[in-house]
Amino acid sequence: EVQLVESGGGLVQPGGSLRLSCAASGFAFGDYDMSWVRQAPGKGPEWLGLINNDEIRTSYADSVKGRFTISRDNARSMVFLQMDNLTPDDTAIYYCSLGYSNRVPPRSYWGRGTQVTVSS
Repeated sequence: EVQLVESGGGLVQPGGSLRLSCAASGFAFGDYDMSWVRQAPGKGPEWLGLINNDEIRTSYADSVKGRFTISRDNARSMVFLQMDNLTPDDTAIYYCSLGYSNRVPPRSYWGRGTQVTVSS
């Protein structure tokens, strides 16, 4: 069974940083690209970025390019999202997901999510 468990969310002030982690299990992690997706209250899901299974190649949505960085550790079956210079518009539930090119993956590919709130 595929399991994706995110952690690291919380409350942060505008301009601050957070690092989200996602622990993967139940599948051959090193064979899959991985994505991050978020969903703000009352809005549809937004694809944030993808990292290829080679741990090197990444791509990002324009809304987060230059502020968010995705990395992964295939040996530990972990994927990370470093978020810098956060604004209130970044408030959302953040999900890691199996990769689905540069678009929002099907909901069944997502983890459980972790809440990020950016507020002073």
